[in-house]
Amino acid sequence: MRYRFTTLFTLVAACCPPQRGTAPIATENGDRRDERVGEVPDPVDPIEAAPVSSYDQLARLDFNRRAAELALPLFWRTDADQDGTLDPDELVQLWGWDGPALATLVAGGAFTPGFASLYASMLKPTSAAGLDDVEARRRALVIEELAQGRPTLVETDLTGASAEDRAIVEHVARAAVIVERIFARQSGVLAHRAAVASQDPASRMMFFRNQGPYCEAPRTEGEIACTALPSRPPRVSGLYPEALQKEPKFCDVIAKQPNAAELMGHFSIVVPGPTAGTWAAKPYHVAYKEDMEAVAVELEAAATAIKSAEEQPFAAYLRAAARAFRDNDWEAADEAWLDMGNKGSKWYLRIGPDEVYHDPCALKAGFHVSFARINPGSMAWRAKLEPVKGDMEAALARLAGAPYKARKVNFKLPDFVDMILNAGNSRSAHGATIGQSLPNWGKVAAAGGRTVAMTNLYTDADSAESLLAQTASLFCPATQARVAPGPEAALMSIVLHEAAHNLGPAHDYKVKGKTDDEIFGGPLASTMEELKAQTAALYFEGWLADRGIITRAEADDARIRDVAWAFGHISRGMYTADGTPRNYSQLASIQMGTFVKDKVLVWRPDTMAANGSDQGCFDVDLAKWGPAADRLMTRVARVKGKGDKADAQAMVRDFVDAKDPWAKLRDVITERWLRAPKASFVYSIRKS
Repeated sequence: MRYRFTTLFTLVAACCPPQRGTAPIATENGDRRDERVGEVPDPVDPIEAAPVSSYDQLARLDFNRRAAELALPLFWRTDADQDGTLDPDELVQLWGWDGPALATLVAGGAFTPGFASLYASMLKPTSAAGLDDVEARRRALVIEELAQGRPTLVETDLTGASAEDRAIVEHVARAAVIVERIFARQSGVLAHRAAVASQDPASRMMFFRNQGPYCEAPRTEGEIACTALPSRPPRVSGLYPEALQKEPKFCDVIAKQPNAAELMGHFSIVVPGPTAGTWAAKPYHVAYKEDMEAVAVELEAAATAIKSAEEQPFAAYLRAAARAFRDNDWEAADEAWLDMGNKGSKWYLRIGPDEVYHDPCALKAGFHVSFARINPGSMAWRAKLEPVKGDMEAALARLAGAPYKARKVNFKLPDFVDMILNAGNSRSAHGATIGQSLPNWGKVAAAGGRTVAMTNLYTDADSAESLLAQTASLFCPATQARVAPGPEAALMSIVLHEAAHNLGPAHDYKVKGKTDDEIFGGPLASTMEELKAQTAALYFEGWLADRGIITRAEADDARIRDVAWAFGHISRGMYTADGTPRNYSQLASIQMGTFVKDKVLVWRPDTMAANGSDQGCFDVDLAKWGPAADRLMTRVARVKGKGDKADAQAMVRDFVDAKDPWAKLRDVITERWLRAPKASFVYSIRKS
């Protein structure tokens, strides 16, 4: 399970910028060829724009926004000398889509004439000349969609890396491209990619960012005309037959079939059965055979590149993952993955199918890549939590009550990792996963799995500035003074959230022989599990402070950041445009709605917000936080422990769906929070 952050913060992760973006991809007939990543043509003809002689005509954020609109894989990293001018050593190339190679734009420490023309073209506004009204509106909406995401960079520096490390990254990055193709198949959008008009770079960029033709940003998600394609295709998952998806509540139809257990398996797609009206499961390694083989080849090549003795456990995981892509035995890969962490590899890689949030039935695991390097900062939190993790399990067990019983918990406390690359189901249009506990099922999960916290995300100056502006629009002055914009306060909740996925009644826990998916249904089960984990974070902050493991000030700083985190998710809305529940948004609304009811979160309609311009603001009464968090944790733990679907539905009814004063306050949160664009993460690796 993963912990997501979707506030204004900006982010960028890096890996191997492509030179014209080639990567080996399996064709439909099983052959291998080179396919351009994104296949975005140069958006303008440099001849049409007179070269410029200075590079101070676009502010840094505007440069990055225009580069996205023109589908250019370029990013102005930072204005290091603060002169307002783009310098050659401040320009980086991004992973994932095609465009001019950095070597053609910068040579000998200076910009080339080609870049001078390209820069001039970026100064020209996007034109609707020659388009009919319908197409002009569609393209304007695409631009508005892109504007709601701020390109944000996480860059990995390999300039001093060994040949072994460079080879590892190169092969994993190539595998990531293929995984994105598999995920596009799962999402049902692969066939649409080639239909995006080559002369419409903004739509091509939107398709890449959103991993499909549909708008996802809050102001445009509900606009029917907002699509990367002139004709909006219907949303059809690639995981189930189109005919089945036409059935009302088709997820329930699957659950009622005689072979429901097989159909609801996490590592297969559903296909027509041998007779009309029946359905069968087709394992991933069969359904996606050619692409799965191509990934396996890249992983084996990465393993072969590893010569150092200390990284042989990593090589073993790469080979086990390659086998899983061929035989669908993900549990064997999980065991090698856990062993790799236990034996101290400096790399973190998770490649394969894991989370189910993309699936309308919340059953099928989506393919992804999360690639990072271990940050040594893990040890501090391990030292704090390792001695008390059994006590943490006992605390949740007491709150849950019978029939749940405390168990011996063996999970390893979080590794801190510095992200290199997210791909497939891990690469979101906005926001990012900043903590994850995996796997979700099987023996390794039952034994505690492995938890990581992503430490190099949302740590830049732009992110801190953006956070303070957003919270100042919603918090009253006294509460705003408590906002800690640095990563430490947010990191505490990440660690506790992910640890809590391994505590108390989790996904594999059964009540009267039934798992939470079977009791609650997939979407509600996911919401309840995430609500349990995040509420445990709110609960354990005080629990740890009471025992002197952290200071009271540290707990209070984390609590204020928890509210800001919740506001960010509330601003996304409770449901997607097609009615799918947003798990994190709903859990955030349940938490903050409960805190409003308990007067922990207090709305003061006549007080000016800390920014001095918005009337009405929230104060957080920290003195009431502990008792309220205890009561909410008890309720959630009992819902999970007893399989109480009625109370789970009641929480959604009262704090998500009700048209009441809390719903009106959520509208205020949404309007103010969304004034700023959300982080839209891009990735780059510096090799020279």
